[in-house]
Amino acid sequence: PTNFEEETWAKLKSAINAIFLKQPDSCDLEKLYQAVNDLCLHRMGGSLYQRIEKECEARISAALRSLVGQSPDLVVFLSLVEKCWQDLCDQMLMIRGIALYLDRTYVKQTPNVRSLWDMGLQLFCKHLSLAPEVEHKTVTGLLRMIESERLGEAVDRTLLNHLLKMFTALGIYSESFEKPFLERTSEFYAAEGMKYMQQSDVPDYLKHVEMRLNEENERCLLYLDALTRKPLIATAERQLLERHIPAILDKGFMMLMDGHRIEDLQRMYSLFSRVNALESLRQALSSYIRRTGQSIVMDEEKDKDMVSSLLEFKASLDSILEESFSKNEAFCNTIKDSFEHLINLRQNRPAELIAKFLDEKLRAGNKGTSEEELEGTLDKVLVLFRFIQGKDVFEAFYKKDLAKRLLLGKSASIDAEKSMISKLKTECGSQFTNKLEGMFKDIELSKEINESFKQSSQARTKLRSGIEMSVHVLTTGYWPTYPPMDVRLPHELNVYQDIFKEFYLSKYSGRRLMWQNSLGHCVLKADFSKGKKELAVSLFQTVVLMLFNDAQKLSFQDIKDSTGIEDKELRRTLQSLACGKVRVLQKLPKGRDVEDDDSFIFNEGFTAPLYRIKVHLFAISSHGG
Repeated sequence: PTNFEEETWAKLKSAINAIFLKQPDSCDLEKLYQAVNDLCLHRMGGSLYQRIEKECEARISAALRSLVGQSPDLVVFLSLVEKCWQDLCDQMLMIRGIALYLDRTYVKQTPNVRSLWDMGLQLFCKHLSLAPEVEHKTVTGLLRMIESERLGEAVDRTLLNHLLKMFTALGIYSESFEKPFLERTSEFYAAEGMKYMQQSDVPDYLKHVEMRLNEENERCLLYLDALTRKPLIATAERQLLERHIPAILDKGFMMLMDGHRIEDLQRMYSLFSRVNALESLRQALSSYIRRTGQSIVMDEEKDKDMVSSLLEFKASLDSILEESFSKNEAFCNTIKDSFEHLINLRQNRPAELIAKFLDEKLRAGNKGTSEEELEGTLDKVLVLFRFIQGKDVFEAFYKKDLAKRLLLGKSASIDAEKSMISKLKTECGSQFTNKLEGMFKDIELSKEINESFKQSSQARTKLRSGIEMSVHVLTTGYWPTYPPMDVRLPHELNVYQDIFKEFYLSKYSGRRLMWQNSLGHCVLKADFSKGKKELAVSLFQTVVLMLFNDAQKLSFQDIKDSTGIEDKELRRTLQSLACGKVRVLQKLPKGRDVEDDDSFIFNEGFTAPLYRIKVHLFAISSHGG
């Protein structure tokens, strides 16, 4: 019919108006759908599209204009915008439902024509830009809401979510919203970072930063576009963390390390790794170790505790490395380098003290220490040993102490001794431990020699009963060098030495025996008026005391002539017998030092609670007995 197009359009127009006015329409959907089909079949799709577009534009522009000058309350205003947007979406969906055939035929076949849905979005976008006050007020409202949320207020997140989805659908999210949003975020956290850094201590500040980063992350899940996450987190990290790295380290690193604050240090490490600041943290660690370690190594008054303090310090650093710094390799090397620097700050002294510490641990008398604990301690000390540059210094002290332990039978455990030597061998090669191993062989061999001496015909036929003697035969090259010291031995001991020498050389011809008088020690039986005692004394003390078997009083010169002991050593020996805690002799006149014209008498009235008494030598000269 001639007026077919007009009449059909009139029906559709009335339906579209009803949709926009949210009123029911008299015509049912089936008929409307058919009407669109008919128009498209008669090639009237183009003019139908234009008519629908014109109708929609009038309605959309009116809806947006109605928002101008609306409520000054931003949240109320945002709800109106959301309502307007929601209406448009619903209305365009209904119109598209009726005109589906138009979308499927005319729109598909014609280039540069948008689908009805996209046409609606484009119209909304166009008229929003023509009402800049509406757009500006919407963005301001969104930013204000997000800031309120950051300040701890509860906000309508669904409203935020819907409006930001609208910005995304309209294609204006990044330009109109994201740009000002990131700028505001940067300002917000710049101010907050400055304020919090001044007000709080470092552990609290780091907790706050961690909390803020989590919140921003959550914001992206709840209402921001996913693509905002990266720049948003980076902005927060830059203002809260990156800018304050030096201040955080200055203000809090030392305190956290001293307090062994594992969890706070772990937080610091993970936050710093987010902003590539681990190098600054590593440098802080390095200077911390050097500063703290220096006070351990350089304080001479604390020398006796140096090794145990270093071991404690190292153990503390190792646990922080493992639990807080994720076993980071660079940090691990920093600890090693810093320790090497520390241990070599004072030449030779740490090497000597490490040897001394081992001597204390390996010497008998560490009650309550199990084999496992001892083994663990040796391993820890070995770590310090690795850092020593002058290992020969360590070896000299270690050898001197080991000699004492072996000769006096003072080792806590021969297994532990051997274990330590095999550890040193693994560290430094057999060249380093050859002599130490040789010392053990000498001791074992000496046991066998003493056994076979006791069984020998020389011993059985020529030795007086009542004296027992055991001899350590030491190979010169293995042991520390001891200065030769002369002494005139009492007849009994001379006889014993000669018989042993005769036995030994008959077994091993071509060897030379040199007696090391300064290392000899004896146990003497002594009769005092208050009862018998046993005295554990050095060979020199023995020689001096035995003179008093035949004399009541002797002058210093008498003793010197009779014993042939070197002057300084003799004074030291007499001092230990007459001026120390255990006074077996009495000096006339009394006094601390031994003078040339002093005399000595046997102290008949000597008493002591124990039966066996050790008479300690005074540490005047540098070699031990």
